[in-house]
Amino acid sequence: MVQIAIMGYGVVGSGVAEVIQTHKKSLKSHSKNIIDIKYILDLRDFPDSPFADRFTKSFEDIVNDSEVQIVVEAMGGLNPAYDFVRRCLQAGKSVVTSNKELIAEKGADLLNVALENNVNLLFEASVGGGIPILRPLNQCLAANNFLEIAGILNGTTNYILTKMINDNIPFDTALKQAQELGYAERNPDCDVKGYDTCRKICILSSLAYGEHIYPKNVYCEGIEKISLTDVKYADMYGGVIKLIGRTRRLGNGMLDITVCPMIIKKEHLLASVNDVFNAILVKGDSTGDVIFYGRGAGKLPTASAVVADVIDCVKHIHARKYLYWEDSDNKNIIPYEYSMSRMYFRIKCENINFALNKATDLLGGITLIGTDEEELAFTMDKELPLKDITKAENIMLDSNIEICSVIKLADF
Repeated sequence: MVQIAIMGYGVVGSGVAEVIQTHKKSLKSHSKNIIDIKYILDLRDFPDSPFADRFTKSFEDIVNDSEVQIVVEAMGGLNPAYDFVRRCLQAGKSVVTSNKELIAEKGADLLNVALENNVNLLFEASVGGGIPILRPLNQCLAANNFLEIAGILNGTTNYILTKMINDNIPFDTALKQAQELGYAERNPDCDVKGYDTCRKICILSSLAYGEHIYPKNVYCEGIEKISLTDVKYADMYGGVIKLIGRTRRLGNGMLDITVCPMIIKKEHLLASVNDVFNAILVKGDSTGDVIFYGRGAGKLPTASAVVADVIDCVKHIHARKYLYWEDSDNKNIIPYEYSMSRMYFRIKCENINFALNKATDLLGGITLIGTDEEELAFTMDKELPLKDITKAENIMLDSNIEICSVIKLADF
């Protein structure tokens, strides 16, 4: 028998307990052992829970109990999760977590502590929820050099954009619907400002390229400024708007990593990913494009991925799985202003012809999408460094041309 502890009894923690309780027979078959929950750490009381006798309010009960070999961290956030996880690893206990913030900010340190203590730190559910992605990257696709990873990594923003695209609902109304359905938090900043997507693409990049990528060093832009007018022009262009986390290795070995809305051509597979579903495109030099698709969150899908990691830890009680990356100063990431891009522009000017000619001169050629009175929508014909695009924007502003929207055009 292998004794485990669960820290946190919210959506994920309770889901993990439920899966372990209801799938005992299959878990024993897969792990060749009985998995038993000895402790559940939570400050709240759950007298009606089937696990009522296993609750504790003291972390010390878990970290000091030598019978507990595996700990599931389901509290979220950095504090006290980081301290608790670090101490568990130092105490010789393997840890499984779905905490994307923890891994994105402290992954290199915690993986090193796990290595020093010959235990495992597994976090499959931190990126795709119930979508398997880290294990395939680390094992099935390990023979590849990863040229690019790009994905719709946040179900909340994808739901909002889907409602805007399909139902012609403005951003604020779509967000309110997402909150009423439980897809978005009361404070939705983590989702709509792109922070959640940023943490996930940092984890994917760290694993793919072997060096820790810190969120603070990645350009991050959310969807709050996307309007129905932009949705209309994107449709006229033959595309849809999606929030994309993307990383790619350039020819000089540097990494180009961004989180921002992109207009994707409708024929691309990512364009058809709607509602709360997520999809991750992995481009390997041997496999070409591989796409992982499914529900990126939810109680039982996430719990399923967490319990799969628990099974892996049970199989490797006295051995390590090689899941590791080095710490880094992130000097391998190109500054955002040097990233090459083509952009969609929506501008306003009293003199449309003047604006059209000015934009053409500044951006080296444009293709008109449409006009509406004093408004003009177009796409750039060629890629430019973002610093040059920003310079062109400033000149247009000085020329009394109002810039309403600028959105990146996907080139994958």
